[in-house]
Amino acid sequence: MAAGDMASTRLGAGRQHLRPLKRRGLVLLRLTAIVFAVLLFCEFLIYYLVIFRCSWPAVKTPADAGGLGTPEPVLRVMFLADSHLLGAVRGHWLDKLRREWQMERAFQTALWLLQPEVVFILGDIFDEGKWSSSQVSLGPNPPSSLRECDPAGAAGPHPGGTHSVLDVSAEPVLRTCPDLRASSLSLGSVRGRQAWADDVGRFWKIFRHPPHVQLRAVAGNHDIGFHYQMNTYKIKRFEKVFNPERLFSWKGINFCVPGTQSPADCTGGPWLISCPCLSFVMVNSVALEGDGCDICSGAEAELLEISHRLNCSREQEHRPQECGDGQRLPASAPILLQHFPLYRRNDANCSGEDAAPPDEKYTPFKERYDVLSQEASRKLLWWLRPRLVLSGHTHSACEVLHGAGVLEVSVPSFSWRNRNNPSFIMGSITPTEYALAKCYLPCEDTVLTTYCTAAGGLVLLTLVHAGLVASPFHFGWNMLRKFKTT
Repeated sequence: MAAGDMASTRLGAGRQHLRPLKRRGLVLLRLTAIVFAVLLFCEFLIYYLVIFRCSWPAVKTPADAGGLGTPEPVLRVMFLADSHLLGAVRGHWLDKLRREWQMERAFQTALWLLQPEVVFILGDIFDEGKWSSSQVSLGPNPPSSLRECDPAGAAGPHPGGTHSVLDVSAEPVLRTCPDLRASSLSLGSVRGRQAWADDVGRFWKIFRHPPHVQLRAVAGNHDIGFHYQMNTYKIKRFEKVFNPERLFSWKGINFCVPGTQSPADCTGGPWLISCPCLSFVMVNSVALEGDGCDICSGAEAELLEISHRLNCSREQEHRPQECGDGQRLPASAPILLQHFPLYRRNDANCSGEDAAPPDEKYTPFKERYDVLSQEASRKLLWWLRPRLVLSGHTHSACEVLHGAGVLEVSVPSFSWRNRNNPSFIMGSITPTEYALAKCYLPCEDTVLTTYCTAAGGLVLLTLVHAGLVASPFHFGWNMLRKFKTT
């Protein structure tokens, strides 16, 4: 009997010893499940829950008004702007990882749920395109051999502010040191072609899309630099990535809505693909400085050519002799896409939750820096006579009426680095009508609040398990019993 009692005592002690281990394992399992659930919600599911509420706007067609004939086909277009993918100069790896994951999840979720046919990005795709691919960091104390390569002061301030950067594509530098651009200098940070290739590779990873979805982009000041930083090399480099047909000179893009034209009906020129459907004129607004530089003169000449062809397309019955018998464009007014907004004094008349903050609304805009000049804006409206204008650059939303009631929509930034509540524009477009709607992305405040709440819950659960804090459930039950007894 004594031996049996000892065995049962040992068995009971062993079970008592296992109970704390089981409780710890159960608590650890709960903590892991909570962490996994919060990460799944904040980094994946929230994009579906938010974007699922967006829907394509309904556009009126002649059939809707009781007219005769077949309904006009509707093209579904997404417009987004200012993704500002960070580069190697200013981009911290953690910041890049976070922002690019957010944009990737938002874009891929929107593609899957909304299924647009065309996506337009209205400039400033990259944050450091104006610096990358042709610059060498001189460091705080550059050697005399490099200083001799900069007789005209081509070196500019590094964006970090600690040293200067030499643009090895600048004409004075190439004239003084023609072999510098091809040399393999190792002087701190070399911004070579690999940096641009890395930025482009990350872009296509984030904004990957199926073959049936067309993606087009216009250049912004962060892609090719402001007017006095812009050069032919940067423009060609941008065009090579985003359009083999030379985006800069290919100003007119006309998309055939599926089902209206066969591929054989679509013909193309050196800078224009045309079908009798919809017209989108894409403008390099950085080149509209109006100072007569070679790039600016070329851009205006191309816009005048497009203006001439658009005007000829409007004369369907009495076609002027100077129009000739060349390829005709759609008779409908085009949609103008560019990075810089048309001229406006400020954002004082802009409203909405994603408009500029109150302390910035009344700040005057600087022509050729914040907005196009008044002269360039008048030229675009007069030459192209668009029915709708979409732009980016300001990172905030705004709607402005120009001239004879032409609506301009400034598209907010698509990056959480620039806004707490990014968004994009959804457009349902026909040859004669259009309808726009805004689709908001998850607010970063919501995600941070969720994380903080979950972290507080995990800390409380851990303290309760350690016995340092009474369980809130037991505390509430005891209080309820005391209330009943009284």
